[in-house]
Amino acid sequence: MKDRYILAIETSCDETSVAVLKNEEELLSNVIASQVESHKRFGGVVPEVASRHHVEVITDCLQDALAEAGLQASDLTAVAVTYGPGLVGALLVGLAAAKAFAWANKLPLIPVNHMAGHLMAAREQGELTYPLLALLVSGGHTELVYVTEPGEYYIVGETRDDAVGEAYDKVGRVMALSYPAGREIDRLAHQGKDRYEFPRAMINDDSLDFSFSGLKSAFINLCHKAEQKGDSLSKEDLCASFQEAVLDVLLIKTQKALQAYPVKTLVVAGGVAANQGLRERLAAEIKDVDVLIPPLRLCGDNAGMIALAAAAEYEKGHRAGLDLNARPSLSFARLP
Repeated sequence: MKDRYILAIETSCDETSVAVLKNEEELLSNVIASQVESHKRFGGVVPEVASRHHVEVITDCLQDALAEAGLQASDLTAVAVTYGPGLVGALLVGLAAAKAFAWANKLPLIPVNHMAGHLMAAREQGELTYPLLALLVSGGHTELVYVTEPGEYYIVGETRDDAVGEAYDKVGRVMALSYPAGREIDRLAHQGKDRYEFPRAMINDDSLDFSFSGLKSAFINLCHKAEQKGDSLSKEDLCASFQEAVLDVLLIKTQKALQAYPVKTLVVAGGVAANQGLRERLAAEIKDVDVLIPPLRLCGDNAGMIALAAAAEYEKGHRAGLDLNARPSLSFARLP
């Protein structure tokens, strides 16, 4: 059987990435141009700055990904691209590049949901068994997703306000930690103790939805009150208490979902899946199912995960025309 090569483009936020996938699971290249240094001084991603950076480097990333894979455009089978969710300006840069490349080389265009990419990145850790449940935790999303088969994704629980990654970044800003703050909070949490009382919202109801806005507000209020009184708070203990509250909610909701939707595989993916505390809690508390977490190099935004998701879309015959547009609020369907 002839080998299949999919070139994938990801520009949903502040990483410009292009990858090439051979057949179902062999990543021949996964080039990532990070913008973290550009956004650090702002304490978060500035959409206009992100879009400009994507424009500056997308062509080089395309060339580098093909060169690293040892391929020419004529060797490719299809082009895949993230069309949502994400920052609309950033998405449009990737879409323009993908559509131009596909048109110039007479290749089919595969539309990919960014969150499907995070989920399917777990294929790097082994064959996925369906149906499966996924906990997707990233900067903009916290979702529990039921996957009936490759390419069929249904939300069974989601955040009603802040996502986990957003809460980490806002808390990090209050403590004057460098952006992105998640890794530093995780490191400090391992050095501190859970001394401060923070809320665990919605853990006692039947819903599988999340809420982290109250936790974020409680953290900010505690810090502001201490500052006004001239009291000092331990950064390590603050991080430990905050992270413990986050992980309690994630684990309790995930366990409830596993009871409601019995499966053999739990996928945990997204940027926050790199969190060491989360990985430790999952290993200690989730039993009787296989827990698959993508390797660290595929947890953050990257085109390799988009290529892995595109393989399933390709098999289903999903194609897009050159009128494909960005959908910044794209979401999976709710399970009927």
